[in-house]
Amino acid sequence: MEGLLTRCRALPALATCTHQLSGYIPRRFHFAPGRGKRLALSHMFQPQNLREDQVLSLEGRSGDLTCKSHRLMLQVGLIHPASSGCYHLLPYTVRAMEKLVRVIDQEMQAIGGQKVNMPSLSPAELWRATNRWDLMGKELLRLRDRHGKEYCLGPTHEEAITALVASHKTLSYKQLPILLYQLTRKFRDEPRPRFGLLRGREFYMKDMYTFDASPEAAQRTYSLVCDAYSSLFDRLGLQCVKVQADVGSIGGTMSHEFQLPVDIGEDRFVVCPRCSFSANMETLDSSQTNCPACQGPLTDTKGIEVGHTFYLGTKYSSIFNAQFINVHGKPALAEMGCYGLGVTRILAAAIEVLSTEDCVRWPGLLAPYQVCLLPPKKGSKEEAATELMEQLYDYITEVVPQLRGEVLLDDRTHLTIGNRLKDANKFGYPFVIIAGKRALEDPAHFEVWCQNTSEVVFLTKEAVVALLSQVQVV
Repeated sequence: MEGLLTRCRALPALATCTHQLSGYIPRRFHFAPGRGKRLALSHMFQPQNLREDQVLSLEGRSGDLTCKSHRLMLQVGLIHPASSGCYHLLPYTVRAMEKLVRVIDQEMQAIGGQKVNMPSLSPAELWRATNRWDLMGKELLRLRDRHGKEYCLGPTHEEAITALVASHKTLSYKQLPILLYQLTRKFRDEPRPRFGLLRGREFYMKDMYTFDASPEAAQRTYSLVCDAYSSLFDRLGLQCVKVQADVGSIGGTMSHEFQLPVDIGEDRFVVCPRCSFSANMETLDSSQTNCPACQGPLTDTKGIEVGHTFYLGTKYSSIFNAQFINVHGKPALAEMGCYGLGVTRILAAAIEVLSTEDCVRWPGLLAPYQVCLLPPKKGSKEEAATELMEQLYDYITEVVPQLRGEVLLDDRTHLTIGNRLKDANKFGYPFVIIAGKRALEDPAHFEVWCQNTSEVVFLTKEAVVALLSQVQVV
């Protein structure tokens, strides 16, 4: 791979474009579409609302569109309102989310995580046992079945997972730590949903629950998961800050948030430029202006919480009697931790911080499609290059196997290349390739737009493949 990068950098036209890819680590991508079948944009279900007035009519009030990600996701047809705080996730968003889930799976399973799937319906008696049935107040979505039994739609699953582990009476210290996680829909009765996917009533979350034999072991697991979170955000190119946080209604003795700095953030946190101290403002005295660790000045920043970790100790295991047999053959309570990632929130937050005012930009790993090809307009002087563009599509998917299923052909040739390029720019495909006048040269040269660096280069078919072979997908 490094040899290929070296050869690509030797080509002046590729030197800058390949810079954005140089940190990528190749991973195997499994996809098996029908050979010869091209993905055509005209077949995609992608309702666009590119005019501002069309977007406003979707949400009802102009005051509801107060952040860039919300407006852009509505405009390009990534989401569509279903009800207050609930959205249909449309095909491009589902593709991006599936990629995010794969990255999360890789990071969680790399530290020993095992994936489970728990019911969204959670019996009231579990929540009453921890007193959270009352503590959660109106945020808990509650319902009764036909027999009068009470449930809630789970915003989190500490009670359910602890009861599950407690039901296994023969757990041994040799089996610990156990790290169980899921990626499921969660529900919260927000009093005023806002910012699209950043704060809704129904959302996707990754929640992990860990069980250890001692406080020391639990602290090591806590650090391990936090490091995995940092690795995840590094891979996505998101500059998150880990800050001390309040334990809130979940409880425990230690908590950290992973905050993505952005002006529309609803959280406020401080960082110290002199040392590594950082904390949510909720954890500090309102009059505190200096860092408690080094007495240096604190910088106040707004952020979006995209991850949260808690060291729970025995708060839940003592209630549900989640025990294991220790090294002395005696029953002991498991030390627990819980760790959340807002999956749909990460998607929206990434769009918020990476996009321009008018165009969506994705983390490279999460772009719904990596490449969009624009053949000439029907009836134009360059129409003869249409077949060359179709051949390029087939060549890319044959020679660069990880891009099978990642290349989209904009076959709306009744539109000009300029109009389609404007759409492609708005959708945020990392690479847009145009068959223009120079495609009729010998050899043919294609116009390649590297969207994340705003560069344009003209490349032969072979050079296009050399560039795209470096693209990492999951």
